[in-house]
Amino acid sequence: QVQLVESGGGSVQPGGSLTLSCAASGGIHNYMGWYRQGPGKQRELVARMSRDSIVDYADSVKGRFTVLRDNAKNTLYLYMNSLQPEDTAVYYCNVVTFGADYWGQGTQVTVSS
Repeated sequence: QVQLVESGGGSVQPGGSLTLSCAASGGIHNYMGWYRQGPGKQRELVARMSRDSIVDYADSVKGRFTVLRDNAKNTLYLYMNSLQPEDTAVYYCNVVTFGADYWGQGTQVTVSS
């Protein structure tokens, strides 16, 4: 069983920045990443990092969001810049390990003027 502890999120004006973090129990997992679910939308991938540190980004966040991992803390960070109203969503941390999916509780990000 993998435990995930998310932090960060909140409200920001368009063009602002926020940082999310996700601390995972256990060792380095096959994948760690962030997904989001906006109002009335399906959950979608934001970005995820493989065990080998290869990162996939959603086209909608490329150039604005950055994922970094602190291996010593087994923590994944999502740095979000140039936030727009369409980035408003609940953001979920996800870990894939030994073929199983684990999800964080979700953290709200609201971008509004």
